[in-house]
Amino acid sequence: MSDPVIYVCPLATVPDAIRKVRPSHLVSLLDPESMIETPEGVARERHLRLGINDIAEPYEDLVVPEARHVAELLNFVHGWEQDAPMLIHCWAGISRSTAAAFIALCALNENYPEDELARLLRQRGAHAYPNKLLVRLADDLLGRKGRMQAAVEALGMTSQGQGQLFAIPALHSAGGKAAR
Repeated sequence: MSDPVIYVCPLATVPDAIRKVRPSHLVSLLDPESMIETPEGVARERHLRLGINDIAEPYEDLVVPEARHVAELLNFVHGWEQDAPMLIHCWAGISRSTAAAFIALCALNENYPEDELARLLRQRGAHAYPNKLLVRLADDLLGRKGRMQAAVEALGMTSQGQGQLFAIPALHSAGGKAAR
């Protein structure tokens, strides 16, 4: 078995990414009006569809991310067998999807420093700018005592404006290398 990998991409590249990386699991984080059906190549029961807007506070007529959305993501991640990649996408591949990838990394690597996971995320995807509300909700649910939030804050803004497909190893050991 190869090392488990999480891929992140924007919506526009999902079909190509599915053909290229052959994920067993897919996470879609899109506003409810833009939500996609399960694409060919992914089993419906392995497609998590979270209908949320990319916002950090309530806004009229928009769906704000809530703890229940993050709990669904965490349950989905923990149900991933890790024998094939997981693909995570949002509209642009910059905010919601990178937050979900960071949350997945933290959930799968309980004893690994959050700041190192956040830096690895930014190294692999220079455009990554995780949605801070999703991260805050996950920080609370995972009992990380603000460390996830601090790690994302420390990343700062990004000057890279366009999301693209990138990969990040899902499992990490305390030595800073991907676990086998």
